[in-house]
Amino acid sequence: MNQKDMLAGLLAQAATEGSELVTLRAIVEEASEVGARRMLARIGLDDATAPDDICELRELLQAWRDAKASARTAAIGWIVRATLALLLLGLAVRLGAGGLLR
Repeated sequence: MNQKDMLAGLLAQAATEGSELVTLRAIVEEASEVGARRMLARIGLDDATAPDDICELRELLQAWRDAKASARTAAIGWIVRATLALLLLGLAVRLGAGGLLR
């Protein structure tokens, strides 16, 4: 018996016998399973390679996050170095060390 048949049977049982809590919970659970499988099929993750695909996507996402953090760190480092170099150059000019360059 597949999931759609199970869901149809539970709905028929609820219609004939009334809606007991156990029956309603079973209907919700089966409907959730059918909906989840339908959603996975729509996005192409219903085959045997889906777990590997998800693992690869997670690795790719982590690599992107690592690269982004590394680029941010490098950019901040360059900004700090440039600021310090400009400050040192300004200090040298202010103290009269500009005459040494001529």
